[in-house]
Amino acid sequence: MKTFQVKGTFKAGIAWEKFTKVIESQNEKNATEKVYSLFGSKHGIKRNFVRIDSIQEA
Repeated sequence: MKTFQVKGTFKAGIAWEKFTKVIESQNEKNATEKVYSLFGSKHGIKRNFVRIDSIQEA
């Protein structure tokens, strides 16, 4: 498994907040899906309120 650092913003109320997540995944696409899944399950945020700016292998 590779480690990816995902940076972006999410909508928190009326403001957009920055985030950085470190995700273990096989590739970038799966890391992206995992970030969407985490925000949806933990914070109840839909995918269209999560913007991913960059994904880098750490």
